[in-house]
Amino acid sequence: MRLGTANAFDRTLLNITNRQASLAELQEKLSAGKKVLRASDDPTGAAQSERAQTRITRVEIEQRALSLQKNSMSLAESTLGDAQSLMQQIRQLVVQAGDATLTPADRRSLAQEMRSLRDQLFTYANKQDSNGVPLFGGLASANAPFVDLTTGVVFNGIPGQKSGGPVNIPSAMDGQAVFMNVPSGNGVFNMALGATNAGQLWTDPGRVLTPGLLTGDNYSVTFNVDSTVTPPVTTYDVVNTTTATPVLTAQPYVDGQDITFDGLSFVARGVPADGDTLAITPSTRTDIFAVVDAAIAAVDGQPNGHVFTQNNSLSLSQLDSAMDRIQSARGTAGELLKRADIIDSNQEDKTIQLEADRSRAEDMDMVKGISQFETQQLGYNAALQTYAQIQRLSLFNYIS
Repeated sequence: MRLGTANAFDRTLLNITNRQASLAELQEKLSAGKKVLRASDDPTGAAQSERAQTRITRVEIEQRALSLQKNSMSLAESTLGDAQSLMQQIRQLVVQAGDATLTPADRRSLAQEMRSLRDQLFTYANKQDSNGVPLFGGLASANAPFVDLTTGVVFNGIPGQKSGGPVNIPSAMDGQAVFMNVPSGNGVFNMALGATNAGQLWTDPGRVLTPGLLTGDNYSVTFNVDSTVTPPVTTYDVVNTTTATPVLTAQPYVDGQDITFDGLSFVARGVPADGDTLAITPSTRTDIFAVVDAAIAAVDGQPNGHVFTQNNSLSLSQLDSAMDRIQSARGTAGELLKRADIIDSNQEDKTIQLEADRSRAEDMDMVKGISQFETQQLGYNAALQTYAQIQRLSLFNYIS
């Protein structure tokens, strides 16, 4: 087989050009640190890298949204903490108002301070996050979910709370559940003095002794005073007014002694008049603002007496229930923040995994790449040197 000199030169130049192109391509990949710069380099690797990058971008968007939700929920939690402290101040004022040495003017001054705290509490209920979204608007609401009317506070939002997902938490709490769902009385039943009572009778808020015996019915306690004997003898009757059934009959009354029946108990104090009554009804639902308003009314300018003692005792009980609701809501906010931290940690782990997948698909092994570059560079140099030697060969060098 004969090989022309021109043909040999062309083939050698083509090989050198190919080696030079490969060396330049490898140098480009080394400088970028990637083995896949374009889809034609490795279609499978490019597709894997693109999928991983898309998921990384999605995780970043989800984390930014979660960060905003965490900020809102953190603000809601701190606001509930402020509301809890404010309610504690109101309770302390109610306790202070129970001092028998205070005059009606002194209690009027305390009531004025309580009104100021009540207005501040209302401001907390309508507080917004940095984006102007109410923290306690429920599922949706206007800029101010709570409206203070002459008849009381009304919740204009939509009750309920959005459920979180695998990568998010709610950014607002249910204001209806937080501020508008406080049990009246002691949380199970209410104690109320008869409107026509003429004696000096009052009670504590009462308590539950045996939950299984509770009926949820209405009761009436009637006191009977026999003045024909000396000293007069006081007894009481208990009637279930829901079923019109006598429960206790002609029981001796002792000031400060428990009266117990059907799983509940309360302490009656003072000197009742003949025919004085107590009404016991199941607890209903009210709102925190109504509880505070009732406490203010119980304190405002009231003189010492059995009615004040009764109302003051009831106010303390209901304020405790309201504080329990706020504390429960604060605990819910804390759980949501804890859940957000877990989601954030899981998202970071996912990002690390996706970055590893992307790196395996497109990043270059620098040690291996440098070794390949040096090998190709050595081959390229050898090709140039041999070509230079062959190029100098000519028939004229031997016939001269």
